[in-house]
Amino acid sequence: MKTTLNRIQAQLTAVLTAVLFLVVSSAQAQEGGFKPFAYIGIQGGGQKILESSYKWTPTGSVSVGAHFTPTFGARLHVNGIWNKNNVYKFKYVTTDLDAMINIVNLFNKKDYRPFNVYLIGGVGLNYSWDYNDYPTVATTMTTPTTVSMSTSTSDSKNFLSHNFRVGTMFDVNIARNLSANVEFAFNNIRLNGRNGDAWQFTAQAGLAYKFGIRQKVKGSRKDADVSSGDPNTSGMDSESLSANTNVGLTKAEPKPEPKPATPAVVEPKNVTRNIFFSLRSTDVSATELPKVAEIATWLKDHPTAKVVVTGYADKGTGTAPVNARYAKMRAESVTKLLTKKYGIAASRITTDSKGDTVQPFPNDNDKNRVTIMIAEE
Repeated sequence: MKTTLNRIQAQLTAVLTAVLFLVVSSAQAQEGGFKPFAYIGIQGGGQKILESSYKWTPTGSVSVGAHFTPTFGARLHVNGIWNKNNVYKFKYVTTDLDAMINIVNLFNKKDYRPFNVYLIGGVGLNYSWDYNDYPTVATTMTTPTTVSMSTSTSDSKNFLSHNFRVGTMFDVNIARNLSANVEFAFNNIRLNGRNGDAWQFTAQAGLAYKFGIRQKVKGSRKDADVSSGDPNTSGMDSESLSANTNVGLTKAEPKPEPKPATPAVVEPKNVTRNIFFSLRSTDVSATELPKVAEIATWLKDHPTAKVVVTGYADKGTGTAPVNARYAKMRAESVTKLLTKKYGIAASRITTDSKGDTVQPFPNDNDKNRVTIMIAEE
């Protein structure tokens, strides 16, 4: 038993060293826009020892882990319920430290993908207990066609052994911080102190909740969440905000008119507001809603004015088809507020979207998740 535990300890040390090496080396080479995040997951499904006498039984898992780079992650995974065959059954729990490689980002490095495929490999310990009588069979030849059988029982009621795991997981993002997954894995374990190892197959589906997706923007007067809008305009009054919203946009200046003999006050002929969105969001946040209200008020004060609402998506995340859909939904979300909430006639609104084909803020990827409203007299 001492020799076995020493062997397991050496194997665990080797795997941990390899995982740490991958994490450190890949973290140094990760893309600038990626932010590491942690997650917690639950799964449920079925498992079977790959021997003919064993039956399918339910199984469940919990895991905590982190993705350190777009490609590499690690998790602590605990799985178990019970095993049984035609004669006996027992309870078990398996704890593994798994390395996870995202093969989608491995070949196409981007910060975000709605669908990911992971290769999983790990090592840990399997503990089993509450065995029924474990049968051993003795045979005695009485005639060429007659076999007598007797059974004895094993005194091994609790057993600790190694566990090696290989598998794959398919993961789909269903919300900003939530994903659904299906995982298939093979576990190499030793049963009830037998000399031979056995393979256990598990098939499970589950959910994972992710922490740390929200990114911070540094360098402004205070760190501001990109989902709250433009960090450079956070905390400004309406006058300062109005002076700041046209940054980054190029618009044609009106043709100069002959200077009147008597100076006259000229009201602005147009007004622009930028509505910023968080990653994978199409809803106008509470902090951005006052900008929509300002445009609505200006339109009511200028009954002949019209407004163009154009949606955009940042090119640094997602794919072109996904970004086109987000940009269109963002523009429609702002248009709906103008018509339904503030009573602006739909005939005065032109709704458009550019997807990620146009980047209004080429030097700030996060700001390109935006809907720009330009109201003109």
